Amino acid sequence: KLAMEFPSEDILLMTASPVIKAVTNFKQVSKTLEEFDVEEQPSSLLEKRYPNIKVIQSGVKQLKSNEHKIFTEDGQEYMYEKLCLCAGAKPKLIFEGNPYVLGIRDTDSAQAFQKNLAQAERIVVVGNGGIALELVYEIQGCEVIWAIKDKAIGNTFFDAGAAEFLIPKLTAEERETPIECKRTKYTVEGDEEKEGPVAASDKLGSALGPDWHEGLQLKGTKEFSHKVHIETLCEVKKIHLQQEFIQLQRTSLTFPTKEKNVEPDEVLWPVYVELTNGKIYGCNFIVSATGVVPNVKPFLDGNNFAVGEDGGLKVDKHMHTSLPDIYAAGDICTASWEPSPVWHQMRLWTQARQMGWYAAKCMAADTLGESIDLDFSFELFAHVTKFFNYKVVVLGKYNAQGLGLDHELMLRCTKGQEYVKVVMQNGRMMGAVLIGETDLEETFENLILNQMDLSAYGEDLLNPDIDIEDYFD
Repeated sequence: KLAMEFPSEDILLMTASPVIKAVTNFKQVSKTLEEFDVEEQPSSLLEKRYPNIKVIQSGVKQLKSNEHKIFTEDGQEYMYEKLCLCAGAKPKLIFEGNPYVLGIRDTDSAQAFQKNLAQAERIVVVGNGGIALELVYEIQGCEVIWAIKDKAIGNTFFDAGAAEFLIPKLTAEERETPIECKRTKYTVEGDEEKEGPVAASDKLGSALGPDWHEGLQLKGTKEFSHKVHIETLCEVKKIHLQQEFIQLQRTSLTFPTKEKNVEPDEVLWPVYVELTNGKIYGCNFIVSATGVVPNVKPFLDGNNFAVGEDGGLKVDKHMHTSLPDIYAAGDICTASWEPSPVWHQMRLWTQARQMGWYAAKCMAADTLGESIDLDFSFELFAHVTKFFNYKVVVLGKYNAQGLGLDHELMLRCTKGQEYVKVVMQNGRMMGAVLIGETDLEETFENLILNQMDLSAYGEDLLNPDIDIEDYFD
């Protein structure tokens, strides 16, 4: 965006990775919903396309904001007029520095994970967001103990009802053939992984796109279908290595099945997970899919940034940080303007793309001394993804976020086909979850945006015999 706006200015892109993320197959599904793939491409492609962009492959060592200078790991220094920080976020590991704990956040760690999975007979997955959900669904041929702190799966994206709708998919014996993967990975000559248990989590990879698991063969050692056991309302209390576990003289449990309930496990495992509900399971390794923390560390030292409660750099509605000429976008930043009543920040690919585009517009407007309005994409929270091979659309305050008790829910569910949930407040639609091919996203998007009073329709709003689109076109 900047390269197009300022063809005669030098634009430097600093990245610790030899590849850049490119958005491909972009499709505007509706006013606010976007679908796209994320592909890794060699940075030379970007430089070819825009001659005024220079990619500098090195990590940032230090930022001296008062001097308008950036120092890179390779000993160079660069002056800037305007700077946008887009360093993303790092996986929030349940325990740092344990070789048996794998964080999944980027394509590199996904590969390390796949390598380890080939020898695995049982893994423990911790976390309840999008990555944990996809992982548990995709893994075959390996026992999975899934520890979640909530009552129901997928808490970040939907409620217990939607979880119930999806659970049969976890235990279904027959799998649909997955659609082939479009993401490709470029590796650099001579940059092959050294053999070791896993890449360290502090290495910054590039964040996973929305279909990262496709094309990865997520199969463990045993050739059988899904074996997932969910432990709800618990967290990991402690991780014991094999020797420590033997000294503890405690009992670990077998994988619970219908035939036999929980029994002591005779097998010795490399690592043991003790849960806050008192149960201990042995496993080959633990996958920590417990969210992310903004990657602000390289920039804080010596700079007086205002930082949000979630650890991100606070930005105003023009993506400015609290320091002059420094902007931030994507997972590293915390939106600190007064948001629209039906928008909230979530560290997702869709928002990172929108924020990056908008930050470039703001940098351009400031440079040219023009004023600019907050981008339309921040009017309504809208995200489309796939879980368990179902299309999933979430709109607005889809989980009644911040609405307190003053709201009601309307549901429509056809087992194995679709799940529709609408969040209503004072007769107005505030949010929705659509699972399956419902074709309601545009209608609901409009109803949330225009805040029309729908009290008169009552339950008929979701009546499948009434073609709701005809009403509100």
